[in-house]
Amino acid sequence: MKAVRMYSTRTCPFCVMARRLLSSKGVQVDEIAVDGCPERREEMTRITGRYTVPQIFVGDVHVGGCDDLYALERCGRLDTLLKD
Repeated sequence: MKAVRMYSTRTCPFCVMARRLLSSKGVQVDEIAVDGCPERREEMTRITGRYTVPQIFVGDVHVGGCDDLYALERCGRLDTLLKD
């Protein structure tokens, strides 16, 4: 599987949902916590152009947030994206 990186916070319900979906697929997520770390949030914003968490990357592809991740799952494209 491709590497998955997620900018997140500990208490965000959307981060929890994204974690849960990825975990159900056996994906190990490299999480970058932005709560209490303004430098990491600035990095996330610079890279994605977005301010909200989670921001998810599968390999080099910016998937977007939790809703985007679930949309990929609903249309059957998430498994394909996760494959090496």
